[in-house]
Amino acid sequence: MELMRFTTAGSVDDGKSTLVGRLLYDSKSIFQDQLDAVERASRAMGGEGLNLALFTDGLRAEREQGITIDVAYRYFATPRRKFIIADTPGHLQFTRNMATGASTADLAILLVDVRHGVQEQTRRHAFVASLLRIPHLVLCVNKMDLVGWSQEAFLRVREQFEEFSERLEVSDVTYVPISALLGDNVVDPSSRMPWYNGRPVLQHLEEVHIASDRNRVDFRLPVQLVIDDVEGGTPWIAGTIASGGIRVGEEVCALPSGEVARVRSLSVGGRLVTEAQVPLSVSLQLDRDAGVSRGSVIARTGNRPECGTGIDATVCWMARERLQAGRELLLHQGAVRTRCTVERVRYRIDIDTLHRDDVVGVLELNDIGRVSLRASETLAFDSYRRNRTTGSFVLVDERTGETAGAGMIR
Repeated sequence: MELMRFTTAGSVDDGKSTLVGRLLYDSKSIFQDQLDAVERASRAMGGEGLNLALFTDGLRAEREQGITIDVAYRYFATPRRKFIIADTPGHLQFTRNMATGASTADLAILLVDVRHGVQEQTRRHAFVASLLRIPHLVLCVNKMDLVGWSQEAFLRVREQFEEFSERLEVSDVTYVPISALLGDNVVDPSSRMPWYNGRPVLQHLEEVHIASDRNRVDFRLPVQLVIDDVEGGTPWIAGTIASGGIRVGEEVCALPSGEVARVRSLSVGGRLVTEAQVPLSVSLQLDRDAGVSRGSVIARTGNRPECGTGIDATVCWMARERLQAGRELLLHQGAVRTRCTVERVRYRIDIDTLHRDDVVGVLELNDIGRVSLRASETLAFDSYRRNRTTGSFVLVDERTGETAGAGMIR
């Protein structure tokens, strides 16, 4: 079955964990021991009925504070599709965790409390989803039971978000009125909102088309491992195809060195094949030793990524110590680890207006802006718009080892 990764996002207390719990519970994806544990925890917290949020809020601190802190990954399947859910936190201070959970998503579910409308964190998470090039967005207008299932209240929130989303690069937005607590329009259609004739959330997740979202044109294989051939031939080159596909006999080049060779053999799961496509993990053998090493990128000779040391990127800053010109960091791009220097902070983006502030010259915690970097060694990369794998990187504080920023190459 096809695999879909999706993330939940939105402001605090808008019902993200409850929605995920409802999806898991109503789709019968909860094991009995999990259900028993959540029932005991719900009784211990003094609540009435089952606390659905406890299916994802697994940390003790999350249960004590009633908030989501870390990204919780959950897995379930229906007869149509397999799913990996990244339930992300809504608090401003955990925006970094939201970006982490959304970085590999095919779709984002953005929750909004119908009583409060679109909040700052709603806009921030929608903007991050847009930056991360998540192709599908579902705006779930939650807690409809608290406004008497009012169509006017739903349309008011929809209008608020439509006005903001016109400035985002999101082409597919779907709006669903729900009650995550009661289950209306989550797995089954709601009889209490007859004015809504769209699909419930789970049906939309099952039916939305995602196969064409992947780049199947530009072949990119970031090399993770080089393995000596036991028969004395050229080494086997292993990695996960980031985009496109490759056939035996095609001419490729190893970057950034630029060495050219042809694909002699191709293996998937230990079985020789004649071709392979994204997102398979493969091993390939070239007809000559092209000097490939961990961190190289294999591409077709006529369709190469950029190579250089200068990078212009949009950066989501996640550290308390500000980012400014002259700061040195470690840059991690796939298997590549190298030092880089911040040459310039071009501008910061105002989340409310999406206007550029080019005066401050720094990025503070949770800021998003455009940054020029200079790496200490040559990198092979694409724009993030073209390839989410070869067009992204993380910045690490060498002193603490903590992830300080996430970058999307322009």
